[in-house]
Amino acid sequence: MAEQAPLSEEEKKMLAGGCGGGESTGPKVLMPNKRSTVKHVIGVVSGKGGVGKSLVTCLLASEAQKRGKKVAILDADVTGPSIPKAFGVTNPLTADKDGILPCQTQTGIKMVSTNLMLPEEDMPVAWRGPVVSGTVKQFFNEVNWGEIDYMFVDMPPGTSDVLLTVFQSLPVDGIVTVSAPQELVAMIVGKAVHLAHEMQVPVLGLVENMAYYTCQHCGEKQYVFGKPQGKEVAEKYRIPAYATLPIDPEFAAKCDAGKVEEYDVQGALDAVIDQIANAPQRAFV
Repeated sequence: MAEQAPLSEEEKKMLAGGCGGGESTGPKVLMPNKRSTVKHVIGVVSGKGGVGKSLVTCLLASEAQKRGKKVAILDADVTGPSIPKAFGVTNPLTADKDGILPCQTQTGIKMVSTNLMLPEEDMPVAWRGPVVSGTVKQFFNEVNWGEIDYMFVDMPPGTSDVLLTVFQSLPVDGIVTVSAPQELVAMIVGKAVHLAHEMQVPVLGLVENMAYYTCQHCGEKQYVFGKPQGKEVAEKYRIPAYATLPIDPEFAAKCDAGKVEEYDVQGALDAVIDQIANAPQRAFV
């Protein structure tokens, strides 16, 4: 596969929030409001849609919560939000004089999502890029998050303006990228990884979703989308941890029923969760 051309110094300054006409002073990021302390912000990204990024976000948050951490999800997939459905959260967002109040799942995971602002969950959100980016910023610094150990940011697929907004405006400590076992998807993983590297955001882990299906009759693994490539892709892009998740009808049923927290991944995400837990908090100005 051909390597991407590196960004020019001018492009790097623009992406980092610099003016291009002088020296960059480093990332300038938003801070949470006075009623919030967010220790770590972890982005969950995918180079393309349809690989289960949002559901992996749900699982990562649930596994961190099971470890006794205070967890939140910021649903930055503003025009295609699905996080509330997976957790069975339907209560609308409310606010007080200090800001927006997040909703909570059954186990106490806090969340905000545009679907919690709509009168009907299937109403479209047809907003232009600047409005979407502004909403993501408001979700971070105008929500009364309280004390949070790990905030997972579910990003829309691709490497467009929302991803840049999150990298530029939120204190992101690292990202987890989600893929499926196809050579095309593996190539697109590289785009997100290269962008993260150009913007000096650590890539903490790779989750290869839909890696196989276990036959209920014979127990043999069936590779519906081809042989898993997670290990090779992680090695190629020097991603320190990777995990594989199967196609599991039980998981789909739990998500449809709004009970994703009840699903047991049986330790499949431990390596990625450990990497997230050991990631140092980045310094921002």
